[in-house]
Amino acid sequence: MADETLVTQLAPQRTRRGRWYQAAALRSISALIVREMSTRYGRKPGGYIWALLEPLGMILLLSFAWSLLSRSPSLGTSYILFKGTGMLILQMFTTLGNAVGHAISFSRPLLFFPRVTWLDALLARFALNTLVLLCVMTVILTGIMVYEDIRTVLDWNKIALAVLLTALMGLGVGCLNCYLFTRFPVWQNIWAILTRPLFLISGIIVVYEDMPQIAQQVLWFNPLLHLTGIMRDGFYPIYTPQYISLVYIGLWIIIPMVIGLLLLRQFHRDLLNR
Repeated sequence: MADETLVTQLAPQRTRRGRWYQAAALRSISALIVREMSTRYGRKPGGYIWALLEPLGMILLLSFAWSLLSRSPSLGTSYILFKGTGMLILQMFTTLGNAVGHAISFSRPLLFFPRVTWLDALLARFALNTLVLLCVMTVILTGIMVYEDIRTVLDWNKIALAVLLTALMGLGVGCLNCYLFTRFPVWQNIWAILTRPLFLISGIIVVYEDMPQIAQQVLWFNPLLHLTGIMRDGFYPIYTPQYISLVYIGLWIIIPMVIGLLLLRQFHRDLLNR
């Protein structure tokens, strides 16, 4: 009976303590977001405009170059929309994988404060960069459809699914990169090399169905090819990709995320002192 009374008395204290920790985490994440907004974009000429111009320039360049080689894109009639629906998915993955991967090194001075944790740094970078990328994606794709007067029936559920899965995969790979970037600096160079050819093998230039059979068998294992397929499925009603595996995408989200988080939890103090 006494034990039950003690548990009853301690329960409100645990609840208040849990709420206090949650509030402290939110304050830390918000402060880290504001800091990155001021340092990453606030001090550069043009600020957030470059976040919009860089992907837009690449989309226009790819569209112009490919229009010289082919009369029409694999889907629809707009080269810019076709390249944009693929390129922006690739940009979201690579940007998040890189930004989250540098979370500890970027916020290292603040991580020595007891109320700021390595997890706060990861979540802050993920939240800010995801928000920026979503705004960029919305502005570019909306602008393309308005400029070229493209009228189609959009499947918002599939578009949202593609964006959500891409963001989560960027977070998962970013968690693993966060450990590898800090522990083994050479991995930053390896990551840059590995991500450069992705725009050639991720369905940005041509859809999976138009690739040679041998290429399909190999490139199926590229998860970005599945994500661009879902995105295109949302923009083109006539396109129904049959090769997409949500289970395979889920493995690419969960496995790197779990491994990365476990390594960071175990070795984050060593990484801070490197």
